[in-house]
Amino acid sequence: MGDRYNIHSQLEHLQSKYIGTGHADTTKYEWLTNQHRDSLASYMGHYDMLNYFAIALNETKGRVRFDLMERSLQPCGPPPEKPED
Repeated sequence: MGDRYNIHSQLEHLQSKYIGTGHADTTKYEWLTNQHRDSLASYMGHYDMLNYFAIALNETKGRVRFDLMERSLQPCGPPPEKPED
């Protein structure tokens, strides 16, 4: 019983500390947005991936980085409307 409580409290701590880990009330849109933003941040942070995208798109590295930053604002489009209770 003690182990289960300990694991549950550790999970709650991680979920409160890191946004991307989600929680019980995380919607599909929020989860997908976090995944896309993590991917875009990783692409910008890894110099070789940025070079690969720049060559594949025939754009400068600065333009590719700018486009990735623009896409990270709303990577999955506008949020869905929440139903009113």
